[in-house]
Amino acid sequence: MFRYSNLTVAQKQVVWAWGFLALPILFYVVIRFYPTFGAMVLSFQDWNLLGDKSWTGFDNYAKLFADPVFWKVFGNTFLYLGIGTPVSLVISFFIAYHLDKVRFMHGFLRALYFLPFLTSAVAMAWVWRWFYQPVPIGLFNNFLASAGIPQFPFLNSTTWALPSILAPAVWAGLGFQIIIFMAGLRAIPQSYYEAARIDGVSNWTILWEITLPLLKPTLVFLVVFSSIGFLRIFDHVFNMTTNNPGGPLNSTKPLVLMIYDTAFNSFDMGYAAAQTVVLFLVLLTVSLVQLRIMRDR
Repeated sequence: MFRYSNLTVAQKQVVWAWGFLALPILFYVVIRFYPTFGAMVLSFQDWNLLGDKSWTGFDNYAKLFADPVFWKVFGNTFLYLGIGTPVSLVISFFIAYHLDKVRFMHGFLRALYFLPFLTSAVAMAWVWRWFYQPVPIGLFNNFLASAGIPQFPFLNSTTWALPSILAPAVWAGLGFQIIIFMAGLRAIPQSYYEAARIDGVSNWTILWEITLPLLKPTLVFLVVFSSIGFLRIFDHVFNMTTNNPGGPLNSTKPLVLMIYDTAFNSFDMGYAAAQTVVLFLVLLTVSLVQLRIMRDR
């Protein structure tokens, strides 16, 4: 018979540890794992939220891979990833690298850069949507008109709508990335830089041979964090294209918005679940790449 008083100190520590872990484990099972498993099962079924579920096998996946809209959306999702991640990392590192050398009003400037990250994505998207409006409403087009330049179709162009939405999304995440980069820069021992300067090493060589290699753990974290964020982009696209969800000819629609549209506008929950599983597999692949890079480190 189990009696707590008969346990050793080490065994009591294990009991207390599992006691504290029980609540978060239960939370993840109920809130995370169970819905994930349910979505995987639902992806093999047909359900419109009202009637009974019927088993359809791989029909949803066959429909998905034969759907040209899905491949367009899938390509858009990786455009957000392929453009947004490197651009945001380069800009945030450039700002962090130079901001780290600033001493006057350093805290204020750092807080100023971090402010967009704290701002509501919905409010930010609507402000930027206002910027992109035609004359006489839109700020950008008013500026172009005052300079004698024709209006620019920011959100109404199949070519420029996606970059126009990506710009505020990148801007919104810069503050967080700058703070993380600055923490990584502060963690590098100054003795490395002092030794390099004594040897007469140029600033460019110091950047490439000392700073960037020692920032690899920080870069790995930010690449994965940023990649997941751009793969799951939704708020900016949804709010900046409410009149035409997904932009002209679905030129801005990401996979998350397609899932939302399929589930809550078409009420095809099985098909939406199949799209969700695909997104889950993409995110899982990104996580496995992270583990591989960390192992190589």
